[in-house]
Amino acid sequence: MSSAGNRAGGVLLAALAICAAAWPAWADGAPRPVHTAAVHFEEREQTVTVTGEVVARVETDLSFRVGGRITGWFVDVGGVVKEGQVLARLDPEEQRADVEAAEAGVRAAEAQLKLARANFDRQKSLLSDGISTRRDFDDAETALRTAESAREAAIAQRDTAKEVLSYTELRAPADGIVTARLAETGQVAQAAQTMFTIADTGPRDAVFDVYESLFFAQPAEDGVVVTLLSDDRVRTTGNVREVSPTIDAQTGTVRVKIAMDRTPPEMTLGSSVVGVGALAPRRVAVVPWQSLSAGLDGKPALWIVDKANSTVDLRPVEVLSFETGAALLSGGIEEGETYVADGTKLLRPGQTVSAIEGTAR
Repeated sequence: MSSAGNRAGGVLLAALAICAAAWPAWADGAPRPVHTAAVHFEEREQTVTVTGEVVARVETDLSFRVGGRITGWFVDVGGVVKEGQVLARLDPEEQRADVEAAEAGVRAAEAQLKLARANFDRQKSLLSDGISTRRDFDDAETALRTAESAREAAIAQRDTAKEVLSYTELRAPADGIVTARLAETGQVAQAAQTMFTIADTGPRDAVFDVYESLFFAQPAEDGVVVTLLSDDRVRTTGNVREVSPTIDAQTGTVRVKIAMDRTPPEMTLGSSVVGVGALAPRRVAVVPWQSLSAGLDGKPALWIVDKANSTVDLRPVEVLSFETGAALLSGGIEEGETYVADGTKLLRPGQTVSAIEGTAR
């Protein structure tokens, strides 16, 4: 063999010697050292934090009650309006013509009534003198009653026409703030087509989109704390007022409205707020997240140490939620049991371990 071959063989033998020296003792069947800890349950109150916005408790969509061409609008989004204030106006020519025609009908009905009353008075006088017949008197009385009814109908038609004329002006039903405007000058609006949305200046709500899974948890009796996102010193409390009966198909969330007990002036419409609610306390065991492994069915599991023979077995557990660096377990383990807190990567069922108690790093 050449000198080069001798040198290569020497290097190979040296490498094998180093690997043998570095090979851990537990690889030859000795107990594997792992960090262990005891299971301890405690009462833990969880909080839920979501972001939402401030909205008016009462929002009204306003529309004209008649159709027509819009001749002008007088408020814009963000404008403060008072009850009865004119927001927009339609061209009133058609409705005004209807009023004039109805007034002419009233005048004609009054003329007919005047003539019928004069004829009735004459027939009554003639009947008392024995000159007229009872039949003529009855006909005159019927004509009088018909004329009176026609006048009442004409007056009602005139009043209706005047009311329809007033519909050409869209007025605010209450004090509020304009949150939407769809009216434009020259636009032909249909009856009942939304033109403005008015947010009432009364009580306000905080609206949040909450994940559906939170509804399976039992809330605490306390209400929700609502804090202004831009200034956490501005806060108030509230309670759930309304829960949407449907789930958003895209986000998987449910809209929840919180009725605020008091609305700070800084929480204006559209302000971003943070809602913090508490869930009822749950009995949980807190374990490091690295202690969790995947079971045969892919669900979370823990390596439980059998104290009698120092072997480990993989047991499925119920994870309630996760925190920073830890998992909250609600089932699958018992108080006082020992689990592997760190060093789980190469474990197998029935393997013997050497416990190193204490918190894993």
